[in-house]
Amino acid sequence: MEKWKMYSQVHQLRELGFSKSKIAKKLGIARGTVNSYLKRDPAEMAVWMASTKKRTRKLDKYEKEILKWLREHPDLSSAQVSDWLDERISGLKVGESTVRRHVGEIRKEYNIPKTTSKRVYEAIPDLPMGFQAQVDFGQCWQKNAQGQSVKLYVVAFVLSHSRYKYMEWLNHPFTTRDLINAHENAFRAFGGKPKEMVYDQDNIIIVSENNGDIIYTKQFESYRNDERFQVYACRGFDPESKGKIENVIGFIKKNFAKHRLFTNLDDWNEQGRLWLERRGNGKMHNTTKKRPVEVFQEEKQYLRPVRQLISVPANDKQTYLNSDSSITRVVRKDNTILYKANRYSVPLGTYSNFGKDVQLRIQENTLRIIDSETGEIIGVHEISNQKGALIQERAHKRDRSKGIPAYIESTADKFEDKSLALHYLKEIKSQYPRYVRDQLQLINELWERFPWDYINQALPLCVEQKFYSASEFHDMVNHLIAQRPVEMPKPVSKIQALHHESSHLLDVKPPTRELSVYMEIMEGGDSS
Repeated sequence: MEKWKMYSQVHQLRELGFSKSKIAKKLGIARGTVNSYLKRDPAEMAVWMASTKKRTRKLDKYEKEILKWLREHPDLSSAQVSDWLDERISGLKVGESTVRRHVGEIRKEYNIPKTTSKRVYEAIPDLPMGFQAQVDFGQCWQKNAQGQSVKLYVVAFVLSHSRYKYMEWLNHPFTTRDLINAHENAFRAFGGKPKEMVYDQDNIIIVSENNGDIIYTKQFESYRNDERFQVYACRGFDPESKGKIENVIGFIKKNFAKHRLFTNLDDWNEQGRLWLERRGNGKMHNTTKKRPVEVFQEEKQYLRPVRQLISVPANDKQTYLNSDSSITRVVRKDNTILYKANRYSVPLGTYSNFGKDVQLRIQENTLRIIDSETGEIIGVHEISNQKGALIQERAHKRDRSKGIPAYIESTADKFEDKSLALHYLKEIKSQYPRYVRDQLQLINELWERFPWDYINQALPLCVEQKFYSASEFHDMVNHLIAQRPVEMPKPVSKIQALHHESSHLLDVKPPTRELSVYMEIMEGGDSS
């Protein structure tokens, strides 16, 4: 009856002026079926429908066995039914779509709905303050200023109660050492550490897991024992068991990283820190309806104190370095050291690509920073009770308000037309505010590499052409040098005639020898 109803609908729509394509789309059938129905009159359609009822199908003789399977295993899929048929019946050639349709008809006829294992979720109360933090990794591709794609990797931490977050980015996959460093930074940012850490079964943390018996990597096991926190490892491929951090990773990718231009790693991490203050921790959480930063102010009091690495250096250049209370720290790229979740400045230039260790000496409320190599005190700060603060000595700051103008003035002094040079350099500053120091440095280097007159000639030409960048200025100087005329060799001066006072030299004749003398020399004889 369903086919007859469909036949009637096709003809009705056709009479209303619908095209074959629109009929097929409206009724959800193939265009070929529409053609077949339109070609048949009612009598032909009745004969055709009667013939189809008598037709046997390939799977009819296996219907009892399929029915038995479905009753025993209501969750059995049509793909499994197809595989079991292939396994038990050799030479059976039936498409999977045919099996799927047949299985569906049997389920409908005998009322055998397919059962699925559905995971039931239960709302659970928030964990106690300071009890747990969850950790996970993510990665994404970002565009840089040159339009190139850069792959970045992030690790994120979230305190389960307050939802207070911390994240750290790298431009290479995280190693166990990188993860341990990220833990140290996160704990200092939190001002303490929770009792339990939740992880995915990542191979930089866990070697293997067998029914709850977890084997950690050597480095991570050592760190876990030193820091004395419990580890909860989620089941493999079960992201929902650590849903809080999974949501955080997605939030970071979509809200922070998406469409953001990458410059360098330090700047990217700084942008991430500001984003956490502004958005990640500063906005109301959808579930708790509270701002994480506000709840964190109470939760951090329940965190356990962070273990401090105490060391006694062998260098005894000063008594500070022999003290049992000296703490080893590595100088960061921004010429600061971390102590109790705050950053304390050291003189600019202290940082080294090869790593620079310093010793911290704490006396009452004063923090002294000592160079491990020389024993010199390079910084003295009053210890702050804040979290995440930057404490700087005035002597450690660069006076940026005076530095750039003075740099522009000293660079302009080298040009013959100083007023034009000042105009040009200030225009560079307006176009490259963040890189003006680099631009000025490149222009200053030209005075050591090229003739000064060509540099002075390049200035008005660059202003005229509006070439306001150090690289374009460099290209203009090279262009002028390439256009200079080639110096031809000076012509040989003509031989001057003898003056009349020396005319007697024309009568002078050189002495001559007999030919026999030369013959004797050539034959090796003695000419004396």
